[in-house]
Amino acid sequence: MLDLTALPDNFYDNPYPHYAELRDNMPICPQPDGSFLLSRHADLDMIYRDTTRFISDKKAVFAPKYGDSSPLYEHHTTSLVFNDPPLHSRVRRALTGAMTPRAMARMEPDLTALVDSLLEASANSEEVDLIETFAGAIPVEVIGNLLDIPRQQRGPLRDWSLAILGALEPKLSEEQLAAGNRAVEEFKAFLACIVADRTQHPGDPETDVLTRLIQAEGGILSEVELLQNCIFILNAGHETTTNLIGNALWLLDQHRDVRNRLLAEPRLISTAIDEFLRLESPNQFGNRLTTESIEISGVRIPKGADLHLCIGAANRDRATFHHPDQLLPDRHPNRHLAFAAGPHTCIGLTLARMEGRIAIGHFLKRHPDYVITENVERSRRVRFRGFTKLPARLS
Repeated sequence: MLDLTALPDNFYDNPYPHYAELRDNMPICPQPDGSFLLSRHADLDMIYRDTTRFISDKKAVFAPKYGDSSPLYEHHTTSLVFNDPPLHSRVRRALTGAMTPRAMARMEPDLTALVDSLLEASANSEEVDLIETFAGAIPVEVIGNLLDIPRQQRGPLRDWSLAILGALEPKLSEEQLAAGNRAVEEFKAFLACIVADRTQHPGDPETDVLTRLIQAEGGILSEVELLQNCIFILNAGHETTTNLIGNALWLLDQHRDVRNRLLAEPRLISTAIDEFLRLESPNQFGNRLTTESIEISGVRIPKGADLHLCIGAANRDRATFHHPDQLLPDRHPNRHLAFAAGPHTCIGLTLARMEGRIAIGHFLKRHPDYVITENVERSRRVRFRGFTKLPARLS
């Protein structure tokens, strides 16, 4: 059994042996609080696609966790990811037009220029932290551009995002809870000023997601829904993309043969991005609640049960992936669940793939011989897998 609130210390560096044991011996693992941890790909894929028996609404779980009048409760019960129709449909519909292939094509030149400018800024440095100077800097700027947040005001965004997402961990300290609530309040006040100005001076809804949400047909979003889903857009696009880029650069340091192959065959970068996402999933867990009593893999699960969907385990399931623990940059098909599946498939997946493709591809061209050095620090989070420090020598 693996208890998400009392994990062994070696879990954070390498959770995958624990996941393998779960898949083989206890794919539906009961937790002390009455929830269940699921680890098989087939089970997760089925649950993600069934929105009748498995729902995303977490009010019943978040009320005792945060308090039903707290800023964190308001945020996580209003944002897109923890909601079902009709709110999920309304927000997703408003965002869809901003994530079309044509919109992504318009964004690519600016993204390329951003990546190249970050690489140029550290070109003469002997050693750099790849999270601070590169992986963590890219998504903040990209989402800042999507919402058209003035560049000089973007300083607090990353810290707010980390505090709010940190509060999703299975076990919270009072300090983490206070930091998350404070971040939501400060972020809302920050956005309220920007929304007021944008309402009076709208941007181009084809490129400015905030204007698009404000002007959504029929005024489909209330003020709270608008503010909280703007926070969600930053959070969803920041932590996971930072982790994607950081994890990929770490993997390519561990697998020099794959790095050499990508340098020799740059066209493989697109399929390699999905393989990075599979092998070291930036988001390791999803959640659903059951609407009825149901049997999964021989285990009876009651109505109203909280299900922890272990994406990191499912993405290494040998029943779905051949050689699941190997990094294969040309893996096809690659049915990973890093973006979930079904109606809740990540709306920003095309943008995330594009950020990863450009960031990692350009980094390899510029620094083909980089080496990850000592003093690497993992985030030691359960839900999100990545690094807080990733020092590297660039030549």
